Amino acid sequence: MMSLFRTGVFSLLGLLAAVPAIVLADDSLALIQQRGTLRWGADREGGGPFVFHKPGQPEQLVGFESEIASLIAEHIGVKAQFVQGQWDKLPDMLDRGDFDIVLNGFEYSAERAAIYGTTTPYYLYELQLLVRAENTAINSWDDLRQALSESGGRVSLLGGAAAEQFTVDYLGPSVDIALFDGVTDAMRATELHADGIVANVQDLPIWNFYSNAFPGLRPAGAPVGQGFYVGLTRRKDAALLQAANAALLQGRRSGRLQNIFARYGMWNATQQKYTDEQLATAASGVTQSSTPAVTESVDPRLAQSTSPSGFEAVRERGWLLVQAASITVALSCLAMPLAILIGLSVTLVRLYGSRLAGRMGAVYVEVVRGTPLVLQLYVIYFLIPELASFLFPGSQFSISAFWSAVLGLAINYSAYEAEIYRAGLQAVPRGQMEAAMALGMPRNLAIRRILIPQATRIVIPPVTNDFIALFKDTAACSVITVVELSKEYYIHARDTQAVVSLGLLTAMLYLAMSYPLSVLAGRLEKYLGAGEQAA
Repeated sequence: MMSLFRTGVFSLLGLLAAVPAIVLADDSLALIQQRGTLRWGADREGGGPFVFHKPGQPEQLVGFESEIASLIAEHIGVKAQFVQGQWDKLPDMLDRGDFDIVLNGFEYSAERAAIYGTTTPYYLYELQLLVRAENTAINSWDDLRQALSESGGRVSLLGGAAAEQFTVDYLGPSVDIALFDGVTDAMRATELHADGIVANVQDLPIWNFYSNAFPGLRPAGAPVGQGFYVGLTRRKDAALLQAANAALLQGRRSGRLQNIFARYGMWNATQQKYTDEQLATAASGVTQSSTPAVTESVDPRLAQSTSPSGFEAVRERGWLLVQAASITVALSCLAMPLAILIGLSVTLVRLYGSRLAGRMGAVYVEVVRGTPLVLQLYVIYFLIPELASFLFPGSQFSISAFWSAVLGLAINYSAYEAEIYRAGLQAVPRGQMEAAMALGMPRNLAIRRILIPQATRIVIPPVTNDFIALFKDTAACSVITVVELSKEYYIHARDTQAVVSLGLLTAMLYLAMSYPLSVLAGRLEKYLGAGEQAA
């Protein structure tokens, strides 16, 4: 009988594993065409000229890679669909299947090409050394090396970008580097000479786009360190990669790709030379009558200098922050009740369960409380699907970013709620339980009717404090692509440089979410206290 049961279970597991495997074996390009959308991943926080909110129409995303995504999607016969992700996590999200292709200024490298499918290069970038305008001593990389050796200082960079490796190779491994999550943050820190930063290394397209916003910086010397931007696909998606390459080549032959770059101020003699060479290389068997002309110039409506600033940014983009605040409220209101339920259950097991169960509950609290929330979110969002894929080969199990965030917040805060309720239950006089038992009340009923209500009244202040803290800790969920209030603020603050005005609005929204909760908790505490006195 047991043998038959095992056979049935393993047959069922095999069937469940086989069905997703059949889906995975299907052609990725056919699945995209069937879906009708090409999902492309990028990070809006990176800003222009890659992908950013259009000045005057913040609900519309623009950027040269947004247009390249549309170019590829049109070639396939579908529509382009943007998917938000944190820049350094985009490859991991690609592995998860959150989107089909990454287009976000990823530089070609042999290491990336060994793991992912890389498209034909669509842009040749260069690196520009930037220093403060009043710093006349540094006019080249050699000047920078000498200045660092004589006076010390730091160089600011975008973390994870190719500029980091170039800087280390040129200045030596002992160079003091300050890594930033955003390109505008790195430039602003250099402009302010913050923390001893004397120079910034930036991709030339980024500097050209943001130069008007940083009058305190100037380029030092000619651009150096050429490299290529490429799109990333999963290695198994060969048909998609081939279609993307064909679309890019067709875009070059027609001149559409060149004009996209011209619109964003990215077209220059270096690009012209590279385009001519690439078209000549690809011309075997194809008649190319002449190099397509670049007919467009910089579109002033897309320039960073036209972005709103100050309270104009609040008027134009405030509603987007309000919408993001609703995500923060949803995360908090779903996660906190779940955290209380889990925490109370763990506490009851520790206090009234078996010795083994009590020890397991204590281990749970220490492990969850002793590990950071970001790590727990990574485990739920990235590791669990990998574990499921390992246990059931071919499966496509995954948890959406939103529900991963809810679960991660609930688990993290459950450890704190467990300790709060443990203190609350232990604060109830022991005689309460003894009296209930003497009256013949079963222990479980006494816990539910006598102890928990009294403990709940005791723990209202610390639980309320945790709930308010949870509103702010939702900011950590941006690492798994949830765009809540703080992430939306970072995106628009870096996009518009309206750091103070948008920051004030963000602070007011957080206060508007947390203050009513404090008032409600205070009234509830007084009400329960009055009820106890009346009794």
